[in-house]
Parts: sequence; structure tokens; C-alpha cells
Amino acid sequence: MDEPYTLTLKVNGEEHQLRPNTRTTVLDALREQIGLTGTKKGCDHGQCGACTVHLDGERVLSCLLLVEGIAGHEVATIESIAAPNGDLHPMQQAFIDHDAFQCGYCTPGQIMSAIACVREGHARTRMEIQEYMSGNLCRCAAYPNIIAAIEQARRHHRHL
Repeated sequence: MDEPYTLTLKVNGEEHQLRPNTRTTVLDALREQIGLTGTKKGCDHGQCGACTVHLDGERVLSCLLLVEGIAGHEVATIESIAAPNGDLHPMQQAFIDHDAFQCGYCTPGQIMSAIACVREGHARTRMEIQEYMSGNLCRCAAYPNIIAAIEQARRHHRHL
């Protein structure tokens, strides 16, 4: 049997002591051990994008990463993007302004991917946004509104 061990994981600027086993994913550690439930478990196979977080500033699918492999790295989740005073991140505001969600289940992953899309320079055209965001599925089909939100938020790219 896999025995738990102690691991320090830095999430949203705070260090957390975890006792994962060798098969614990970043997604499960975030939700079950740290209590950050904004990151969603959709397919648990890396196919839907609901579990998207940033690892050292790059978007990753947290259901595919083992927590033991990211010790020493920085994880950022949807809970970290609003300002400490409660002001929304420009991408969050754009999603609201464009009604870019319906049920909301995919929204945290969509927003984390959208921030990376702009930050990495993949939001110059609508087609480029569509291609970059194609790994994030929305069962409610809010895609046109998501693209419009990204187009709005890219104007604030230095804040993303």
C-alpha cells in the first residue's frame, strides 16, 4: 500500500503541508487537502479543461499532474486572481460583462486558460483565441461570449 508522506506545496502564495500518497493529483490535493474547491473536476482525464490552474505562470491541467512532481513550484488557482480588496480580475469582469457562462461549472478553468491565452500572446485574433481555448469545453456552449470576454480583457493585458 502507498504510504502517505509529507510534502510542502506553495499554492496562491501560501505554503501547505500535505500528506499525499504517490498517486495524488494536484487537483485532488487542491480540493481535498487544501480546501480550494474553485478548481473543478470534470472528466479527470485531461480532456475538458475544467481543472486548469497555473503552474509557475503556465496553464496546466491539474488532473494530470501528480502533486509529488511539482514540489518547489508555485500553483495559482482561480481563488488567487481577484484583488485582496475584492476587486475582480479584468478577465472575471469581462466574463460577467459578456455573460460568458451559464451553469458556471467550466468557468474557473475557462478563466484560468483565458488569462494564459492573453498573457502568452495568443489572443491577437478571434481564430487564435478559438484555437488556444479549444481545450476548455463548455457544455452550455457559451463559446461566442467567452471569446468576446477574452477580446475585452486583452485590452488590460498588462494586468493579466
